[in-house]
Amino acid sequence: MIRFGTSGWRGLMGEEFTFHNVRVVVQAIANDLRRKFDGRPVSVVVGYDTRFLSERFANEAAKILSMNGVRVFLADRDAPSQALAYQIIKRGCQGGINFTASFNPPRWNGLKFNVETGAPALPGVTDAIEEEVRRLMPSFSAPPFYSPKEAVTLIDLQSDYLAYLQDKIDFDVMRDAGLKVGVDLLYGTSREYLDEILEENDVAVEEIHGYIDPYFGGVSPSCTEDNLAELKAHVVSKGCRLGVATDADGDRFGVVDEKGAFVHPNLILSMLLDYLVRIKGWRGGVARSISTTHLLDRIARKYGLPLLKTKVGFKYMADLFLKGDIMFGGEESACIAVKDHLPEKDGIFAGLLVAEMIAATGQSLGELQSALFKEYGKLVAGERTLTLTPERAKKLQSLAESPPSKLGRREVTSVETIDGIKLDMEGDRWVLLRLSGTMPIIRCNAEAETRRELDDLLKLGIEAVR
Repeated sequence: MIRFGTSGWRGLMGEEFTFHNVRVVVQAIANDLRRKFDGRPVSVVVGYDTRFLSERFANEAAKILSMNGVRVFLADRDAPSQALAYQIIKRGCQGGINFTASFNPPRWNGLKFNVETGAPALPGVTDAIEEEVRRLMPSFSAPPFYSPKEAVTLIDLQSDYLAYLQDKIDFDVMRDAGLKVGVDLLYGTSREYLDEILEENDVAVEEIHGYIDPYFGGVSPSCTEDNLAELKAHVVSKGCRLGVATDADGDRFGVVDEKGAFVHPNLILSMLLDYLVRIKGWRGGVARSISTTHLLDRIARKYGLPLLKTKVGFKYMADLFLKGDIMFGGEESACIAVKDHLPEKDGIFAGLLVAEMIAATGQSLGELQSALFKEYGKLVAGERTLTLTPERAKKLQSLAESPPSKLGRREVTSVETIDGIKLDMEGDRWVLLRLSGTMPIIRCNAEAETRRELDDLLKLGIEAVR
C-alpha cells in the first residue's frame, strides 16, 4: 500500500520504495496536476537529499513528468526541503516533488509533495493521488521512451535560498557579539547552506559532518540527543556559544548549549516565542501540534495571544500560516513556522534564529532557559515508542473510544482526539498516544513538572497499549 503519512510517502528501499512504485506515484501526481490545471501550463520543481539513490529517483521523476508535458526544474544537487519550497513560490510552479525520508534511517527513502503555495500537500490532495495510484497500479508499465531533455532544466537552489534568508536574520548582532557557532550538518543537505551563510556574514563556524555519506555515519540523520553526541563534544572543545544541527533534508533542527547539553526542541520553541513576543514585540496567533509543549500555551495566555491546536504534521500548521491566522507555530519534532517566512519546515532558519536570540539578548541558552522557567514555570517533556502490531492498534482504538477517567492516581480533566488520544490533567500535565505517520510505531508523548513524574506518565501511557 502506498500511503502519504505525516510528511509524504516513505518506505524501505527495495521493498515498498522501488523504482516501479516511484514511477507510478509520479505518474499519479502528473495526472492529478493536469486535471487540476486543465489546459494551463504545469511546471514542477524536483529535488532530492543525500540518501542512496535519491538523485536517481529524482531523475526518473523528471523523465516521467516531462513525458507528460510537465516542465521540470530539477535541482542541480541535493538541497534542503525549504529551498525547494522557495523555488516553487519564486517560479510560480504548480508543485514540487522531493525525494527524502527526512530523519528516517538510511534504509528508508521517501517522496514529499508540495503544492503551488510551497506548502506540504494536505490530505485532500494526497488522498486524490493515492486514489490515482490505486487506479494506475494494476496495469502501469514504464514508458518505452521519454520526451526531449529540453523539457528538464537544471537549477541552483542554494543561491536563491541563501539570498532570501539574508534579510530574515540579524547577522550584524551575531557578528558584533563575536558569536562562534558549532554546526553539525549530519551528512545532509544543509552542507554549504547553514555553514556558508554564517561564514559569508563573518560569524565564526566550527562544522562537522559536512560531506555526503548515504549511511549517515551509521545512525539515523535525526537531531536527537544520542545522534548529536559528537556535536556536544565539539561545542565544548571549540569554545562555541551554541551548537546547531539539521536533519537529512534540513527542515528540522537540533540545538546544544555552550556546556554541550542538548536542549529539547520544546524548550527552543518556547524560548523563541518568548523572544519574538517580549523582545521583538510580535503579536498574533500561536499554533502548536497536539504533541507539543504547553509552555507555548502559558506564553500565549500571558500576552493574550490566540492559541490554535493542530494534528501532528507541519502541513496543518502551514495551512494556518497561509491563512494568516498565526505569527508563530511549532511542533515538538523540531519544526517551526514564523510569519513572513516560508510555509515549510526550516531547520536552517530555526538554528539561525536561535543564534540571533543569544546574540541579541546577551544571554546563554542556559540563562535563557532559567529565565523561561522562572517566568512561566517548569515543564519537562518526553517520548517513548512501541512497535506497532495489530493487537496494539486495536488497544489504541479501544482507548480512544472509551477514555479512562483516571491515569494512575491522576484525574483526567479533558480528552482530545484530533490525533490519537490525549489525556489532559491538572497543571498542564498530559499524555498522548498516537500512530506515527512516518514509521510503523505507536508514539507516546507526555509532559509534567518533574522528570520523575514524566517517566511515570510515559510508563502508564505505554502500558495502556502494550
